[in-house]
Amino acid sequence: MKIGIIGLGLIGGSAAKAFKAAGHTVYGYDINPTTTAYAKLDGTIDGTIDSDNISACDLLLLTATPQAVIEYLHANASHISPNTLVIDFCGTKRLVCEAGFAHAQTKGFTYVGAHPMAGLQYSGYKYSRGNLFSGASLIVVPPVYDNIALLDRVKQSLAPLQFKKYIVTTADYHDKMIAYTSQMCHIVSNAFVKSPSAQNHRGYSAGSFRDLTRVARLNEEMWTELFLENKEHLLEELDTLIQSLYEYRDAIATDDAHTLCTLLRDGRIAKEESETSKN
Repeated sequence: MKIGIIGLGLIGGSAAKAFKAAGHTVYGYDINPTTTAYAKLDGTIDGTIDSDNISACDLLLLTATPQAVIEYLHANASHISPNTLVIDFCGTKRLVCEAGFAHAQTKGFTYVGAHPMAGLQYSGYKYSRGNLFSGASLIVVPPVYDNIALLDRVKQSLAPLQFKKYIVTTADYHDKMIAYTSQMCHIVSNAFVKSPSAQNHRGYSAGSFRDLTRVARLNEEMWTELFLENKEHLLEELDTLIQSLYEYRDAIATDDAHTLCTLLRDGRIAKEESETSKN
């Protein structure tokens, strides 16, 4: 296959390395020309994707931020072949899928939204690796929910990335769940390390501190865009957490051991149920 990848950061760079290792021809582009040049130099991409070769791509992966992907589609949709499968790997889905589906319907190509459940606390091409997606799940937002042939095409096209599980959903449900499972984790982690105590943690911290603070090291510009784009769902989760924290605080402040123990028990049970749920 001929693969085009827009955005050569952690996600795009990792995808490019996986496709190249599988023997495919890979064209790439990054807004930072140095990144594109380096990807050529180390052999990850065969050339720069542009208006001349985009139509030859069997698969076009859009791995930039949602707004950058939308702008790219506005500028380049007319150059995409009807034979090309276009997939975005953006962290939120509603706005980017709305734009992608509209362009696909007008221009005749196939568009699918997707979000790989894989990543690191670091960003940028230098941290990319060919096995980043191996064993991970991929959330898929197709234009039609029950198109089995399209889902099979997506699986076959992305086979070199070695996803273990494909989850089909809607853009809105994706964004609702991601507000909790991803965006909230980044906010809580980022806020937690602002305590003055964080600067003196060495020697006093272990696994729980490392786990909680790992994603505080984030790309603030990217996450600002994602948070604001998904603010409706994110605010719901934030309000729920803030209310829960007040309950813990009040129990501690009033020496209410019974309430505190109940809150802790309820949290433990919620964790256990979340691990055994079949959903």
